[in-house]
Amino acid sequence: MTEVKQFIFFDFEMLCREEGMPFSNMEGIRLGAVKYDLNKEDITYFDRYIQPKQLQPLSSFCINLTKIKDEDLVKASRFPVVFQEFLNWVGNLEESRFFSWAKNDLTRLELDASIHHIPQQTITTIKSRYVDFQALFSKRVAKVNPSVENALALYNLRFEGEKHNPMYDAYNTLRIYLAFSKDVHKSDLIMLKQFIFNDQEINPLTNINTELKRYVLTDIHQLMTEVPIITNIRTTRKLVKRTMKLVKKYENIQINRSRIFDEEILLYVRLLVEFYNELLISYKEHFSNGCKIVILHEHMPLPLKRLTA
Repeated sequence: MTEVKQFIFFDFEMLCREEGMPFSNMEGIRLGAVKYDLNKEDITYFDRYIQPKQLQPLSSFCINLTKIKDEDLVKASRFPVVFQEFLNWVGNLEESRFFSWAKNDLTRLELDASIHHIPQQTITTIKSRYVDFQALFSKRVAKVNPSVENALALYNLRFEGEKHNPMYDAYNTLRIYLAFSKDVHKSDLIMLKQFIFNDQEINPLTNINTELKRYVLTDIHQLMTEVPIITNIRTTRKLVKRTMKLVKKYENIQINRSRIFDEEILLYVRLLVEFYNELLISYKEHFSNGCKIVILHEHMPLPLKRLTA
């Protein structure tokens, strides 16, 4: 597989109306992007207006939101020209990885490419190298789907540049990525605060692993009180959902990019995840066979019960 040498962060501004409109009709009217060279750590920029097929006066809502004027679009190139300029600017697609803040930018690219009969192979190549960074960031750090501004604020950063300018949106998404990937200690502390400590400030003098142990064992103890060996399918489904929530709460600890979590905590989380996987398999087997009564293997909860004994 070709080595990735650069990251491309891109963003669209689209046609819009205050009363809303179908996403399929919200053609891209400005494409912005930044290219991050992984070796040199250089950043280069791309910014183009796009003349939509449905060239009509923009709504006042859209003008106020995007700061794009009708005259910007009248003299702009159509999507095929802008997209080719974008591809030329990117260079080697196979050496690139593409990111945006939410997948709707990729969907917009696909739709506009289809409207203008762009070869599907090019879009497929980009899709195969695409990352929805908002989804990744939410899963690993923020718990919710934050705006670019709110994600920056988690690292005590402010938005740089003009808001709703897609080039600056792309640039600030890159800044979030760099903070997430380079400041792994800060990222793990944010994750703890968002997922586990319920947005409470973490005392720098606190032993994080001691605090975590208290949280994890309390949750596991409560869970184990809900685990009967013989039960019905509906109760088991509820137990699966309850356990899944706990796994989502703690599973990021296993990644341990900052190495701040000790082996004991990692063991607790691993046992919880293993219990969930076994429980889910057992539930699916009983459900697929039409069983109303579920009999769990006695060994399944034992490792977790021993932790809280």
